Amino acid sequence: MARQISDLKLRLRAAGAGPSHEHRVLRLWSQALPQASGRRRPENFLPQTLLAALPEIESDLAALARLRSAHPAADGSERLLVELGDGQLVESVLLPRDGLCISSQVGCAVGCVFCMTGRDGLVRQLGSAEMVAQVALARRRRAVKKVVFMGMGEPAHNLENVLEAIDLLGTAGNIGHKNLVFSTVGDPRVFEQLPRGSVKPALALSLHTTHADLRERLLPRAPRLTPDELVAAGEAYARATGYPVQYQWTLLEGINDTPDELEGIVRLLHGKYGVLNMIPFNSVDGLDFRRPSWERAAEIARTLHRRGILTKLRQSAGQDVDGGCGQLRARAGRRPAVRIVPAA
Repeated sequence: MARQISDLKLRLRAAGAGPSHEHRVLRLWSQALPQASGRRRPENFLPQTLLAALPEIESDLAALARLRSAHPAADGSERLLVELGDGQLVESVLLPRDGLCISSQVGCAVGCVFCMTGRDGLVRQLGSAEMVAQVALARRRRAVKKVVFMGMGEPAHNLENVLEAIDLLGTAGNIGHKNLVFSTVGDPRVFEQLPRGSVKPALALSLHTTHADLRERLLPRAPRLTPDELVAAGEAYARATGYPVQYQWTLLEGINDTPDELEGIVRLLHGKYGVLNMIPFNSVDGLDFRRPSWERAAEIARTLHRRGILTKLRQSAGQDVDGGCGQLRARAGRRPAVRIVPAA
């Protein structure tokens, strides 16, 4: 079973597909449409050798990602437990307003201390076809017009496969380029390779603090880019693509909600082409963190607004079914509590 789009294309060509036949098969698959869809009947358009091979190819594509269980939330989102062809499990989240959050890895190696996904480390990489298969699976349930690579895994650690998936979703998959969001803790390779692609996604950077030493403790295995270096690289990409960077900030009470951090945010982001997404910490069993009260979080956002920082205070979708940011794969057993204290 081909996990990579490149391998799938080779298989189609071996079955006699030309470029237009290949595009048709990939378009219908990624948009969750039957291969018999469209005004042109397949028997009148596809080579006989490809027609003969198509049922087996369709079966293999369907086996790339199967729905194990669905968990609807009160806000209209839905956490999907997805079984891959080898039996490994990942999670996708259908979001309100036609969005979908997909996974790029089984597990994660970064080990962000406020996130459940990395608690067991990295199990394996997802192939590009497995990522697109999550989109096709979700589209069989409802419309998907935006795809964010914010589920399980660090996309920068699986860069080639993620970029291959983005390229297909932004072409045959009919997703607008700015509605494809590449979320990362920051890696020099990302800033080198993303601008080279024909499909340039929007960029979300996990910032979380303006202090380099605290960031190393919150994101222990992230590349050692300082917050200043991360913002500088993000700004260059934003100016090159015309899409504002989404700076992600998980709000942790007593850790990164201090007056000192607010001053740092103003220093770092004032005048930059970006938006600060503040997301109060979502509870995870075994983690000894707290979110500030909603009133306190709202006041932080208002203060930053008054000082010229475009700030959006967000409630993660699907928290009541463990589908919020940092909660994916939260069905694992309890672990000892983890505490991080702010820098002195």
